Amino acid sequence: MRPLLLILGIIVAVAATGTRAHAQDYPWCGSYDTGDEARNCGFVSYEQCMTTVRGIGGFCMANNTYQAPLALHRRRSN
Repeated sequence: MRPLLLILGIIVAVAATGTRAHAQDYPWCGSYDTGDEARNCGFVSYEQCMTTVRGIGGFCMANNTYQAPLALHRRRSN
């Protein structure tokens, strides 16, 4: 019984300390012309998006829901 309680305690501790997953949002979206509307907003640059859609048909556009991460400011010590 003790080993079972120990294992259960470890599982609860690991689950409690885990971090939540967040979807990554990127500034460029590719819209593919594959018979149905397919969109991928996982591109860092316009060039990366165009390289992907070139050849399969489609276009790239700015992601209007993209929010740039907040920049961390470091203090300079004198």
